[in-house]
Amino acid sequence: MRHGDKVKNLSRTKAHREALLSNLACQLIQYKRIVTTTAKAKALRVFIEPLITKAKTNTTHERRVVFSYLGDKEAIKELFGTVAEKIGGRPGGYTRIIKLGARPGDNAETAMIELVDFNEIYGKAAAEAKAPAKKTRRAGGAKKKAEAAPAETPASDAPAAE
Repeated sequence: MRHGDKVKNLSRTKAHREALLSNLACQLIQYKRIVTTTAKAKALRVFIEPLITKAKTNTTHERRVVFSYLGDKEAIKELFGTVAEKIGGRPGGYTRIIKLGARPGDNAETAMIELVDFNEIYGKAAAEAKAPAKKTRRAGGAKKKAEAAPAETPASDAPAAE
């Protein structure tokens, strides 16, 4: 029985699991999205979200703590630089997992895990760049008539005053 055991072992020893999650986290930071199995993606989310939270406070201590988990200087630079700037205002939920279906070779369930603020499709920039809402015919006519009437009255009064 595994009562109270919340660690997802992924059928690996502790050292192997830590190395796997460290490598996956470095790749996620570098490429902003990776495709892996669903179980690994869920374990990676638990692993990397506290590290991203630590990256918000850019101190030497936090850099050393995160480096002890990742062990990659380039990933630390990227995390505390580009990633920390984008996620500064977000209170949590830095990653998104999208299930992709079964892998052809071994029928493993695959998923894409990505950093939320780096997605152009779902991000704030995409919401702002969206096409304006389609206008209905009911409301459009009344507004145009109301706007046109005050604009015409000052123009018609101007020639009479001369």
